[in-house]
Amino acid sequence: MSTTFNVPNTLTWFRIACIPLVVLVYYLPFHWGQPAAAWIFGAAAVTDGLDGYLARKLNQMSKFGAFLDPVADKVIVAVALLLVTHTDPRIIVLLVSAIIIGREITISALREWMAGIGARHKVAVIDVAKYKTLAQMFGVAFMLHGQGNPLFGVPIYEFGLWLLVLAAALTLWSMIWYLKEAWPQFTDGEEGG
Repeated sequence: MSTTFNVPNTLTWFRIACIPLVVLVYYLPFHWGQPAAAWIFGAAAVTDGLDGYLARKLNQMSKFGAFLDPVADKVIVAVALLLVTHTDPRIIVLLVSAIIIGREITISALREWMAGIGARHKVAVIDVAKYKTLAQMFGVAFMLHGQGNPLFGVPIYEFGLWLLVLAAALTLWSMIWYLKEAWPQFTDGEEGG
């Protein structure tokens, strides 16, 4: 079986296919558009943990999957955050979105650089980053559900915003940790001045 379309990578491809679908459904002129987009995002988010688990369980880990999985994660979250900021341009929403997207770009570049010098293991995923991802996925899904669209009478939009604030704080914490771990590599062999 081709590693491009093994079971874990097929789940990742599904997540990528959900990106334009989330955008399209989010802007449908029906009262159910935003909640439906949230459910599509939620289904895609479930595949984030499932593809890695299945890759290990089925022994279908691949270099292509290791590349594709984080790209899919970062793009779907960035696009969803753009949708939310488009419909809710409050400074707090813009700020947490900028922190989350900025951190993802920074850490992706850092991991690429560290891999290039053979030190990728120093910036392996830490537990704080896993909690950040959990808060971020639920927060984004709840906010995509839309303002004024409670779920079973619960105002999940504002709860989602607080989860995103928590995710942004964990994002900064994990970014600082990764940069601290990489710092000796930045300064190794530097001369004064």
